[in-house]
Amino acid sequence: MSTGKSLLGLFAGVAAGAALGILLAPDKGSSTRKKISEKGNEYVGDLENKFNKLVDNVTTKFDAARKESARMAENGKAKMDDTLAEANTYLNK
Repeated sequence: MSTGKSLLGLFAGVAAGAALGILLAPDKGSSTRKKISEKGNEYVGDLENKFNKLVDNVTTKFDAARKESARMAENGKAKMDDTLAEANTYLNK
């Protein structure tokens, strides 16, 4: 099972447990609805933070890969230019 699926399952279990705990608590309905709303907002905030971290991580890795590929392309071009210069020198002898 992948880490993402494990974390999603864990998160779903925690959310279900929290919801059941609030629903079974001996509070008034308005108080219970307020608690559910607050917990929901907490979970949404946590998900937003995790999503933003994921996007930042992917963006950082993508930028690094883009820079590395540009460097490799430049090195390849330089080697090709050197090889062509050698070939021209050899052919012009």
